[in-house]
Amino acid sequence: MFKTAIFDLDGTLLNTLGDLTDASNYICAQNGWPTFTEEQIRHMVGNGNAKLVERFTPENQRTPECLARSMEQFMAYYDIHKMDRTAPYPGVAEAVAALRGAGIKTAVFSNKADALCPTLVRHYFGDVFDIVRGKRDGVPAKPDPTGVYALMEELGAEKASTVYVGDSDVDVLTGHNAGLKVCGVIWGFRGREELARAGAELLAETGEELAELLLR
Repeated sequence: MFKTAIFDLDGTLLNTLGDLTDASNYICAQNGWPTFTEEQIRHMVGNGNAKLVERFTPENQRTPECLARSMEQFMAYYDIHKMDRTAPYPGVAEAVAALRGAGIKTAVFSNKADALCPTLVRHYFGDVFDIVRGKRDGVPAKPDPTGVYALMEELGAEKASTVYVGDSDVDVLTGHNAGLKVCGVIWGFRGREELARAGAELLAETGEELAELLLR
C-alpha cells in the first residue's frame, strides 16, 4: 500500500474542460480569432495556462506582447467563470476519502496557475488534501519533477511509497521523472491508450477502482 498519493487536478479530480473551453473561446472571440471545440481544447491542455493560451493563439499572433495580453485576459475571465461548468468526476471524492481513512497522505500538484488551485479544490473537496499546489513562478512546469520533489519533501514522502495519479502522458512523465509509480485515470482528458503508451503502471476506470489499486 502506498503512503502518499499526489493527484493532478484538471482531468483527474475535476472535469474543467467546459470552463477552459469557454474561457479560451472568449479570448479568441474578443480578438477575432478562430474558436475551438471542447475536443480540440482537450488536446491543448495539460502543460499549464500559459501553454494553453499559446496554443489557441494563431501562430502569426504569438508575439511576447500579444501572448502576455491574452494570458492576462484569459486569467481574468477564467478566474470569474472557473466554476460555471466544472464538476468532480464521479467517485473521486469517495476514493480520496477512502485513502485518507486508511492513513494515506494526499496532495494536489497541477500545472494550473497556483492562485487558482486552492479555491477550486476547497470548493469541491473541502480540506481533504494535505497540500494543494499549482504552477508557481520560478518552478518549471510538469513534467519537470522539481515541484514534485519540493512537495514530497514538505510531506515527508519517500519515492518508494508515493504514487502520482493523473490523466495524461504529461502526468506519467511527471511521475516517472520524479522516480514514482503512476496510476492513470482513464476517465480524464486523454484516455487509456495515451496512458498505457506512456507507461503508467496502474490504470483505474472508476473512483472505486482507484481506491482499490492504491490500497493494495
